[in-house]
Amino acid sequence: MADSGRNARQSAPFDEDVIVIGSGFGGSVSALRLVEKGYRVRVYEAGRRFEDEDFAKTSWDVRRYLWAPALGCYGIQRIHRLPHVMILAGAGVGGGSLNYANTLYQPGGAFFTDPQWNALANWDAELSPHYRTAKRMLGVVERYPHSGPVERIMAGAAEDLGVGSTFRRAPVGVWFGRPGERTPDPFFEGEGPDRTGCTLCGNCMVGCRVGAKNTLMKNYLALAERRGAVIEPLRTVTEVCELAGGGFAVTSERSGAWLRRDRRTVRAGQVVLAAGTWGTQQLLHRMKHSGALPRVSDAVGRLTRTNSEALDGAIATRVPTSLDLAKGVAITTSFHVDERTHVENVRYGPGSNLMGALASIMVPGDVPLGRRLGGLVGRFLRAPIRQLRLGSLRRWSERGIIALVMQTVDNSLTLSLRRRFGRLVMTSRQGHGEPNPSYLPQAHRAAAAIAARMQKEGGVPAEARGSWPEVFGIPLTAHFLGGAVISASPATGVVDRYHRVWGHPGLHVVDGAAVPANPGVNPSLTITALAERAMSFWPRAGDDDDERPIQQA
Repeated sequence: MADSGRNARQSAPFDEDVIVIGSGFGGSVSALRLVEKGYRVRVYEAGRRFEDEDFAKTSWDVRRYLWAPALGCYGIQRIHRLPHVMILAGAGVGGGSLNYANTLYQPGGAFFTDPQWNALANWDAELSPHYRTAKRMLGVVERYPHSGPVERIMAGAAEDLGVGSTFRRAPVGVWFGRPGERTPDPFFEGEGPDRTGCTLCGNCMVGCRVGAKNTLMKNYLALAERRGAVIEPLRTVTEVCELAGGGFAVTSERSGAWLRRDRRTVRAGQVVLAAGTWGTQQLLHRMKHSGALPRVSDAVGRLTRTNSEALDGAIATRVPTSLDLAKGVAITTSFHVDERTHVENVRYGPGSNLMGALASIMVPGDVPLGRRLGGLVGRFLRAPIRQLRLGSLRRWSERGIIALVMQTVDNSLTLSLRRRFGRLVMTSRQGHGEPNPSYLPQAHRAAAAIAARMQKEGGVPAEARGSWPEVFGIPLTAHFLGGAVISASPATGVVDRYHRVWGHPGLHVVDGAAVPANPGVNPSLTITALAERAMSFWPRAGDDDDERPIQQA
């Protein structure tokens, strides 16, 4: 098959050379590196643009915190649900960097040697220079530099579980500097925005109003705009259609509009899909179904990953006066329960208690639903006052530690479209490998150990907690990946090793949807490194010397 993406710039009169759909880690890297190579780049982002002062002060400001544009909520926290998982994602110019926990781990060897892509390259070696670039661009501090009660509790819990040697401080993307002090850009020789030193307020995931968090608006996107990239916020892409003469027509409309949708169509030589795993999969599924992108592989939706993840934790009946649990950045430490299970502490700042509504009494996940519900009711009735105190949202962020648990286990979901109430929506079923877990026993053990240490350190009754979705067999994940994965052929995935969509090589998937395996750690650094690598192969604009081979399928 001829590579219709090659020299598309010369084959037709286009409005832009490249349209990038989404402004998260993959989209922001693409925008900067392509505009540096001389391409005309336009970025469409469904969410709004935020200045530091625009973020919600606490998660209770739902219009600035949650993303539900049809209801007038234009915040940074998206929530999606499938039959087998509930997904937490980001929204806004900067994508998931606005509400992620600024935690930037590099995965272990099992990720790089996963059978899905192992034969295509020595990924550990090939990605190594791109990880270095990603760390520099994202301002990674290799070890969180502060210590407090949460860090002691996590270290103690690791010791109690017999895995103390695996405890470590998290690598984080934060400008610590002098707390609260504004300084000229410390990362890009003054070319980036001014920064303010971290105050350890704990509200990284609600949106950093201080200006210390190294979001993509502080690095890649700021530099891309300075070099000429155009970013259009509040534009939701509804269609990507191949053109007969090469290139693509991209149609967008005003996000959340009921009326006056302001539909626009722009023609581009090439398109980068970077709308996050949910958004990218939605577009690929719908465009394949409609015939707008007829040659998208039938493998779309396969190998969708949840990072084999669970969100549990520990909560005290009242605020332990001797423990300031809410002080620090969102994630500061981690340990391994076993060789494939990674546990991190997570916090919200004082006042940001809304997400506590997802927490529940912890019940075993390996019993039928009826027994789970019966056990939950039984535990409540045995100590109703205690359970009401534990379940209260009052000062929840100051009474608890969330345990984010991730695995490198080879499990997956398969996503597809189904019709519901006359509309096509995404649905899920169990996929390749082990069943995607509905709960993790390792997470329960870790949460219990954290609760025991919290009670010992704070002198206040504490208890391990689960989540309401988990009670009903639906795990939570903040790291939804895959479904348009790197592959050796269209029979086994959606994109080639250069991130070009099989059958539509002028279309590229450069975000979490291309990630082929569970990394077992926060994936943002890996998505950034993969994007840096993908962009390194693009020729300069107008240059015929493209080292990527013509796609054959």
